[in-house]
Amino acid sequence: MANPNPIFPENAIVLFILFCIIIGKLGPWTNALSLDIKNRLRNDSESIRTASNDYGNLIHEIPSSVLYPSKINDIIHLIKSSNARSIPFTIAARGRGHSVRGQAMTRGGVVVNMTSLSKNGSRIRVGKNSLGSYVDVGGEQLWIDVLHATTKHGLAPVSWTDYLYLSVGGTLSNAGISGQSFLHGPEISNVLELDVITGQGNFVTCSRKKNSELFFGVLGGLGQFGIITRARIVLDKAPTRAKWVRLIYSNFSDFSRDQEHLISSNAPNYVEGILITNENTTNDWRSFFSSSSNQSEIASLLKKKGLLYSIELVKYYDNQTASTIDKEFQLMLKELNFIPQFIFNSDVSLIDFLARVGNLDNNPNGQLETHPWLNLFIPKSRISDFNAGVLVNMLPKLNYTSGLYIFYPLNKNRWDDRMSAVTPDEDIFYALALLHTSLPKESNIFDKFNNQILRFCENAGIKVKQYLPYYKSKEEWIKHYGSKWDIFQKRKLQFDPKMILSPGQRIFNSVS
Repeated sequence: MANPNPIFPENAIVLFILFCIIIGKLGPWTNALSLDIKNRLRNDSESIRTASNDYGNLIHEIPSSVLYPSKINDIIHLIKSSNARSIPFTIAARGRGHSVRGQAMTRGGVVVNMTSLSKNGSRIRVGKNSLGSYVDVGGEQLWIDVLHATTKHGLAPVSWTDYLYLSVGGTLSNAGISGQSFLHGPEISNVLELDVITGQGNFVTCSRKKNSELFFGVLGGLGQFGIITRARIVLDKAPTRAKWVRLIYSNFSDFSRDQEHLISSNAPNYVEGILITNENTTNDWRSFFSSSSNQSEIASLLKKKGLLYSIELVKYYDNQTASTIDKEFQLMLKELNFIPQFIFNSDVSLIDFLARVGNLDNNPNGQLETHPWLNLFIPKSRISDFNAGVLVNMLPKLNYTSGLYIFYPLNKNRWDDRMSAVTPDEDIFYALALLHTSLPKESNIFDKFNNQILRFCENAGIKVKQYLPYYKSKEEWIKHYGSKWDIFQKRKLQFDPKMILSPGQRIFNSVS
C-alpha cells in the first residue's frame, strides 16, 4: 500500500532499502536499451525523490528510474522497450508534478521527466494558416511561458487555468478549466492538433479529422492512451487590460442566479464564484483590490450568516475600447444583486490578471504541506440541495479552513462530448474546487470531510462527477465514466493494450 506520509529525511534508510530492491530488479530490462537511453535514465536519490512526490504530498510511489529525454525519440524508444518485454514496465509522464493523488507516479516503473525536452530551448512557435492564428507548444511547456510568448505577437489562447505554472500536456490530459470556460470551453475544446506517442510507442499526429479516435481519447484522457508531445492551440487577438471586481452576496439564490445570468449573457470574459468561510479571505484580496467596504462589517455579516458568497467578474479591454469599458461594466453590474457596499475593484494588465496566483512551487513551506483537494462537477438542478447540505451545513463547521473554495457554473455546450472528459448531463453544471491546504498530520481530517461530501451526494441522489478524479477500484471508474466507459476501455485496448501508461490513475493498473 502507498505510504500516506511524505518522505522526510528520517525515512532515508527505509527509502534507500526500497530503492536498492527496485534497482536490483532494474538490470534485466535496461540491457535492452540503447546506450543513449541508458545515459538518460537516472536513479540518483534526488531524481527518485522528486518523481516519488507531487503537489498533493499525500501519496508516494517509488519508481525504478527517471528518464530525462532530450528528444521525442527517447520516449518512443523507452515505450517500445517496455512493449518488447514479456512483462512490461509501466511508464508515467510527469510535467510540473501538480497532481494531488499520485497520478503522475509509477511504482517500480519509469517516470518520464517531460520538462527535460525543453532544456535546449523553448518549444513554442506561433503560426498562422487559412483558419487563423495558432501556437504549437511542446507538451512539457508551461502555460505561463505560452502566455508570454504569444502576447509578444499581440495574440493569446482564449481559455486558461487559474494557475499557469502547469504543463500543457498535463492540463490537456484532464480538461483545463477556469472562469473563461463558460465562454470558450475548457482548454481541451481549443486544441486543433496533437502529436502523441501511444502506449505502443507509435508517434501519431491527430486532429478532429485525422486519427480522430486518438485525438478525442487523449483530450481529457488522464494519460491513458498516449503522451502528448505537441499541441496546436487556437489563438485570438490579445486584449491588453482587465477590469476586475469581486462582489459579495449573503443569499445563495442571488449568487447563483447572477452567475448563471452572466454566463448566458456573454458580456463578461471571466466569471468565477468564491465561498467565503472566514474573514481572511477578503483580507487577502486587498493586495489586488481597492475597496471602500468596511472589513468589520463583512466580518460581522459572516459571523451572522456562517457563509458568504462572492462573484469574481472580469471584462477585458484594449486601447480601442478603453473609452467605453467603464460604461459597459457599470451596465453589467446594474443587472446584478450583490450587496452594494461590499465591492472590490481593480484594473490590471492582462498578464497580471492571468498570472495573479504566481508560482506556488516557490513556496518554501511546500514540502511541509499537503493538498487533499476535492474537485466536483455538480448538476445545476441540484445546486440548491448541495448548497443546503454541504456549503451551509458542512463547510462552515470545518474548523481547519486553510484553502480556497471556488464554485462557479459552466455551459455544457462548450464541451465536446466525444472527448474523454466527463461532465454531468445537464446544460449547466457547477465546478466546485475545495483546495484544502494542511499539515501532513491533518490531511486525514480533510479526506474524511471530502468523503462525507461524496456520501451526502450519493445518499441525496446528486449525480456529481469528480474533476481530477481519484478512485481506488475499477468499479468506481466504471461508474464515473458511465455511458463513456465502453469507448474509454476500447481506446485503452487500441492504443495501450499492455496497460503501460499512467498507472498512477489506478484505472487499469491496480495498486496494492
